[in-house]
Amino acid sequence: MYSKNGIFFSPFFHSSHDRGKAFISQVGLGRLITGMDRGLLGMCVNERRRITVPPHLAYGSIGTGGIIPPDAVLVYDVLLLDIWHPDDKVQIRTLSKPESCNRTTVASDFIRYHYNGTLLSGQAFDSSYSRNSTYDTYLGQGDLIKGMDEGLLGMCVGERRVIIVPPFLAYGESGHGTKVPPQATLVFEVLLADVFNPKDDLIVHVKEVPETCTRRTATGDYIRYHYNGTFQDGTAFDSSYQRNSTYNTYIGMGYVIQGMDKALHGLCMGEKRRIIIPPHMAYGENGVGKIIPGSAVLVFDIHVIDFHNPKDPVEIKITHKPQQCDLTSEADDLIQYRYNCSLMDGTLLYSSDQYDSPSTTTLGTNSVILGLEEGLSGMCVGERREVIIPPHWAHGENGAAGVPKSAVLFFELELVDLQKGVPQGYMFVWLGDGPDPLFPAMDLNGDKKVPLEEFSDFIMLQVKEGKGRLRPGVDTDSIIKDMFNNQDVNKDGKIVEEELKPASEEPQQASKDEL
Repeated sequence: MYSKNGIFFSPFFHSSHDRGKAFISQVGLGRLITGMDRGLLGMCVNERRRITVPPHLAYGSIGTGGIIPPDAVLVYDVLLLDIWHPDDKVQIRTLSKPESCNRTTVASDFIRYHYNGTLLSGQAFDSSYSRNSTYDTYLGQGDLIKGMDEGLLGMCVGERRVIIVPPFLAYGESGHGTKVPPQATLVFEVLLADVFNPKDDLIVHVKEVPETCTRRTATGDYIRYHYNGTFQDGTAFDSSYQRNSTYNTYIGMGYVIQGMDKALHGLCMGEKRRIIIPPHMAYGENGVGKIIPGSAVLVFDIHVIDFHNPKDPVEIKITHKPQQCDLTSEADDLIQYRYNCSLMDGTLLYSSDQYDSPSTTTLGTNSVILGLEEGLSGMCVGERREVIIPPHWAHGENGAAGVPKSAVLFFELELVDLQKGVPQGYMFVWLGDGPDPLFPAMDLNGDKKVPLEEFSDFIMLQVKEGKGRLRPGVDTDSIIKDMFNNQDVNKDGKIVEEELKPASEEPQQASKDEL
């Protein structure tokens, strides 16, 4: 240390870096040497200054503590890290806000938010993003530092804010751990991910309802619906559409989360709703694995495809009926019909228009699903119907090729042709009392023997005169030949009276073995 022209030069005498702790003081209250009080005025955070203080604004002709000699000029290289005033309040700056905000945070709400925390200098001290997990807490109940409790009020889900908290509303003189120094102003960039209140109930927004709704869902019904599941900030966590398969469940029987069980009541087929479920009606504080975090509000956009009750019958609505309807379809009849088969949302599954001719079936032979059998019974030729078939009358829980599991089916039917049939196991029936005695009536030329040609002429005559009926849908010559062979016991190509088998106990009917 030496003197030259009245100026003292001194080697390095003090450094806050050596202590690893910033220097903290109030400016302008006489707590600093006058030169520093003046030199620090007007500085910005992160500003660097070199402040040269003459002795009369420093320690004068006395010096101090054996470190600073008398009449020493002091030179300080200063970096301003933080600045605050005892009258400061929490500062809030909104960075972005959703266009729609139906609800803002209030004290007693439970919130989930992401944040980046920095000191006023920009030095990071914490981040929820680095943990890949939101910070979850109650608001306004003292679980947060006072400045954050205040700064998070009035936020919308999806809103971004910068919240600047002065130290006396943060960690004060003590700081926090090794990353938040004493008297540090804290800066939080916050994104609100979720909010609910423990008193919240289910929220339902009806988005679309069909023009006609004759029935609404109730406890015990089985429902099939599509959904998109998101959190309140719009982040998706699940979708039935991605699996190309509806979600199927019973209503009101505890098979789904409480909120969904409640929300599925009172729906129409085809209805669309948005359902917001608070966590205490969903997966609670624990969430579900890595998919749904604890205390998450869930948002479901659902579309009801169909529903039914296990006790439902087949519903039949006649849309057109001919004025003259003397003959209707019943078991054993051979019918031709046109149809369109759809799901209840209008998705076409099958149509007879895809083929060259209408579909053909014999009623009562289990050739079609039970519900369609029901829907085709009692129809006139030319009649049209709309038939709703619940899955227990259709393809059941397993579905079928092209038909989803537990699907309600909608058929549009038109009866094109009807041929009255004969009971199962029979080839021919009498429509009244047959000839008695029978053999002379069969023996058209009276020569006491009936060959195949004469037998065929006799049967066709009965059919023509409306006295008998052959099984429809089967080759006539083949049926008559089978009937003849059953009577021709000795297989000599003709029937004689002794070979004619006696009539059955039901004289109006004849089987393969009887006429």
